[in-house]
Amino acid sequence: MAKAFRYGAWDGGPDPLDPPYDVRQALDDIGDDVLAGMSPRDALNRLLRRGSNDRDGLDSLRRQAMERARQLRRSGRLDGTLDKVKELLDEAVEQEKRALFPIPDDSARMAEAELETLPRDTARAVRELAEYQWRSPEARETYQQIKDMLRSEVLDAQFNGMKQAMQNATPEDFARIREMMSALNDMLDADARGEHTPEDFAEFMETYGEFFPENPENLEELVDQLARRAAAAQQLMQSLTPEQREEMANLMAQAMGQAGLADEMARLQQGLQSARPDLPWNGRTRMDGEQGMGFADATGAIAELADLDQLGELLDQDYPGASLDDIDEELVERALGRAAVDDMAQLRRIERELREQGYLQRGSEGLRLSPRALRRLGGTALKRVFASIESRGRGSHDVHDAGAAGEITGASREWRFGDEQPLDVVRSLRNTVLRTGGRDLEMAAEDFEVVETERRSSAAIALLVDMSYSMELRGTWGEAKTTALALHSLVTTKYPQDAIEIIGFSDYARVMSPNALVEHDWDRVQGTNLQHGLMLARRHLDKHRGADPMILVITDGEPTAHLAADGFADFAWPPTPQTLAATLAEVERCTRRGATINVFMLDDDPRLVAFMQELGRRNGGRVFQPKRGALGEFVVEDYLERRRGRRRAG
Repeated sequence: MAKAFRYGAWDGGPDPLDPPYDVRQALDDIGDDVLAGMSPRDALNRLLRRGSNDRDGLDSLRRQAMERARQLRRSGRLDGTLDKVKELLDEAVEQEKRALFPIPDDSARMAEAELETLPRDTARAVRELAEYQWRSPEARETYQQIKDMLRSEVLDAQFNGMKQAMQNATPEDFARIREMMSALNDMLDADARGEHTPEDFAEFMETYGEFFPENPENLEELVDQLARRAAAAQQLMQSLTPEQREEMANLMAQAMGQAGLADEMARLQQGLQSARPDLPWNGRTRMDGEQGMGFADATGAIAELADLDQLGELLDQDYPGASLDDIDEELVERALGRAAVDDMAQLRRIERELREQGYLQRGSEGLRLSPRALRRLGGTALKRVFASIESRGRGSHDVHDAGAAGEITGASREWRFGDEQPLDVVRSLRNTVLRTGGRDLEMAAEDFEVVETERRSSAAIALLVDMSYSMELRGTWGEAKTTALALHSLVTTKYPQDAIEIIGFSDYARVMSPNALVEHDWDRVQGTNLQHGLMLARRHLDKHRGADPMILVITDGEPTAHLAADGFADFAWPPTPQTLAATLAEVERCTRRGATINVFMLDDDPRLVAFMQELGRRNGGRVFQPKRGALGEFVVEDYLERRRGRRRAG
C-alpha cells in the first residue's frame, strides 16, 4: 500500500534544513587542552568556562554575578525604614509642639507632657500616638505618612509593585487586597491538598491580576515569585540587630493590623514557606552601604543577592553531576540580563552539538572523545607537526598515494583475472577504439590494461611513550601525547599497510589505544620500566613477521624499574645494576629480532645520556635530544626517512 504524507507549516524549533552547527573551533579548542594533558571532561569544562565564538563563558558570567553582588551589598543599609519612621515621628512631634505652644489652656500643657514622655522605642511611641488627638493638621498628616509608608513597604516587599498601588489607598482598596490574599491563601491550601486546578489559577488571575504585573503563567511561577521575596524579607529581619528586629516587627504588626491584613499576611508567609522549603529562609545578609534602604527595596536587594549566590554556585559547576542544564534561564535573566541568557544558550548549544554530531560520548566512566573526534585530533596534531617541519625549511610532506597497494612504475600490461592493480583507463579505451574501428564502442575483456606497480614494503612500529610522573612534572607529557597521536594518525591514514602500536610505560607497561592515551590520568607511581615496554614491543613485532621492525622510544628518564622473577615491578632510584642489566638484555633480544631502536630523550641528565648511548651502541639505533617543541618533528621525520629508505631498498 502507498504511504500517505501530510504537509503543514513548520512549527518552530531548529530548522531541519539548516546546515549542521559549526563546532570545529570548539573541538579544536578542546583538542588543544587534551593534547596539553587535560582529560576530555576537563577540556570541555575549560571551554565552557572560557567561552567560544566571542561569547562569554561561565567564568565571565560568574564574575559578572560577583560584581553585581558587590554592588548590591554596597547599595545601602537594611534599617532605612526604621530611620524614616523615626524621622517622621520626630517631625510630627515637633509640628505638634509648635501648634501647642501658643495655646494657653491646661489641656495643651498635658499634651506637651504626653509628647515629652513618649517611649524611646519607636514602635511603642507610634503605638501610643495611635489614639492621640492631634491639634496640628500637619502633624496628623505626618503621622499618617508613617502608617501609610509601613503598609506600603510591607505589601510591596511581598507583592512587587504594590507601593504605587497603595498611594492614596482607600478602605475599599484594603478590603480588596484582603480578599486577594484570602483567595491566594485558599489556592495555596488547595494545592497542598492536591486539589488545585489550572482553571482555579486562571480564575484567580482574571479577578486579581492587577496585583501581579509580572503576569505568572501558573501557580508554580506565582509561588516562586512570592516565596523568593518572602524568604528575602525574613532574611532581612534576621539581619537586623535584636532591638531593630523587635521594633520593626512591632511596627509592621501595627500597620498590618490596622489595615486588617495581619492574619492573612501571616497565613501567606506560612503557606509560601511550606510550598518552597528549599529557599534560604534562615540566615543573615550583610549590607555595607551608607544610605538607608526602605523595607521593600532592601527585600528586593536580598532576593537578588540570593539569586546571585545560587547562580554563582551553578556557574561554578563544582559539584557531582554538574550540567549546564542545571542553570535556570529565568534565573540568569533576572540576575544578569538577556545578553547573559544568549551566552548560556551558546554554551549549551556547543555542548549539545558536540554530542549530537558524534564528537563526545558519555559512558559509564564519564565523558570521552569519540573515534571521530580522535581522528580529527590526530589529524590536527599531524598538521602541526608538518607545519613545524615546513617552517624549518624541510619541504612539504603531503602524501598523495595514501592507501595504494604499491608504487606506480609508469608502465601497463594486459589485465589478467584476479588482478588488483588499478585500470589504465586511457589505454583500455584506446584498445577498444583500435579493435572496433571507432564504431559501436563496446569494451571487451581483452581491451583492459592495468597499471603496473611495485609492491611496497610494510613496517611494524612500536611507539613507546614514557608515562612516569616526571613527564607531567617537567611539562613534557603534552608534547609526547601530541607526537604519539600525530604518528598514529600518519600511519593509519597515509600508510595503512604499516602496523603501529602505542605502548605506555611507567612502573609497568601497557598497550594503549589513542583514546586511552588521551584520557590518561596521572597516578603518582614511581618507576620507568623500559624493559617491560620493550617486551611488549617485541610481541607486537612478532605479530607482523614480514614487516620491517621499528621501535621508537620517547622518555625523560633512565630505567628505574624492571620486572622481577615474580612478575612484579622492582623499583629503585638510582637504578640498580639489576634494572640496567634486565633492560639491556631486552635491548639485545630486540636487536636479534632485527628491530632498530631509536630513542628521543627529553632530558639531559648525564646518567640518562650515558645509558641511551650504550643502548644505541648495542642496538645500532640512533639517540636524539630534540629541543622543547620539536619532538613531533623529530619522530615523524625519523619514521618518514626510514620509510623512504625501505622504499629505495625495495
